[in-house]
Amino acid sequence: MTLLALLLVIAGVVWLVVAQPWRGSADDAGSDTTSTSETVAEQAGADELPVPESTTATGATPDAGASASASATPGATASAAPCLASDIDVVAVTDKESYASGQHPKLSIKLTNTGEDCTMNVGTSTQVFTITSGDDTWWRSTDCQGEPSDMIVLLKADQTVESATPLEWDRTRSSVSTCDSDSRPTASGGGATYNLSVEIGGILSLEATTFLLY
Repeated sequence: MTLLALLLVIAGVVWLVVAQPWRGSADDAGSDTTSTSETVAEQAGADELPVPESTTATGATPDAGASASASATPGATASAAPCLASDIDVVAVTDKESYASGQHPKLSIKLTNTGEDCTMNVGTSTQVFTITSGDDTWWRSTDCQGEPSDMIVLLKADQTVESATPLEWDRTRSSVSTCDSDSRPTASGGGATYNLSVEIGGILSLEATTFLLY
């Protein structure tokens, strides 16, 4: 009986070495992971645009989660070509047409893909908000922007997306040398006219959006 039991043990060991039954489950797990990653990439799309963060002392900074609030998953499908500038309509958006004294304009970007499905970098590293009054540039979002990042997403045909949270302008003049200053010049009110232009992914807004400050 002892010899028979020993032979059975040896036979079992030999079968484990040759058959390697654990490889099947490991390979299946790896296949599932690959399949899931591919599915996520193929379904990557944008519902909202991330929001640039300001590092200025006087500038309004969005909520901590605002810059990550886009539901898009980075790494859009490779089957879609990069978007053509001619197929992307970019619009500068303000929440009001005029602002009473003490009210801060809230700024957004809205874009529409008028072509086929395509991929585009809509991250905060590609976004620029610019406010001018005549030929005078009063404020630019990139002057004191903190931690810009990329986000490649799939834009479906005829899809429109907009900033997840408006970017607030504190009505002061910006410059790269005044990011830590709390004494920046304040924009004139009294019905003064200002213009908002935006850029995303290297594509400029179709036209500036005009608003008044009181």
